[in-house]
Amino acid sequence: MIISRMLLLLCSGIAVAACSSSGNVSDLQRYVDDVSSKPRGRVEPIPEFKPYESFSYSASALRSPFGLPAIAEETEKISLNGFSVRPDPDRAKEYLEQFSVDQLGMVGTLQKPQGDLFALIRDGYGGVVRVKEGEYMGRNHGRIVSIQDDRINLIEIVPDGQGGWLERPRTLALNGAPGE
Repeated sequence: MIISRMLLLLCSGIAVAACSSSGNVSDLQRYVDDVSSKPRGRVEPIPEFKPYESFSYSASALRSPFGLPAIAEETEKISLNGFSVRPDPDRAKEYLEQFSVDQLGMVGTLQKPQGDLFALIRDGYGGVVRVKEGEYMGRNHGRIVSIQDDRINLIEIVPDGQGGWLERPRTLALNGAPGE
């Protein structure tokens, strides 16, 4: 115990002697003088930012500028026959109606020999679902009116902004198809 105290006292004495001013510190003093003699830098002021201006998007009922345009020949086939347009509240919702059409993607088609053409749709969870003409998909009551090898044509029923409804054609292209 006495030896450890003596050793501790000896180490403390060496540390104090090493840090004392009796050593040569002229190189340190020259460095401090050199740094002090240089001109000081200037800090640039903080730039002024323009205040944020909010924007209200009011064209939500119009066709998306990022979607494919509707095909004229398909829209001519659809007629109202004098009936007012509105979604059927009594119709049971189908599986793909829980997703927005933007979340869905056409990944291919299937056709039985001498049979109907089915489209394969990737849902919002990554699964693949088979659909045919007359079925519904998307949150806007989108009814499939035709299926082709490279696209699906839908008719959506959307609010017209005046308390009524209107039909809007929409095309869902095959993933990776030109023009998608």
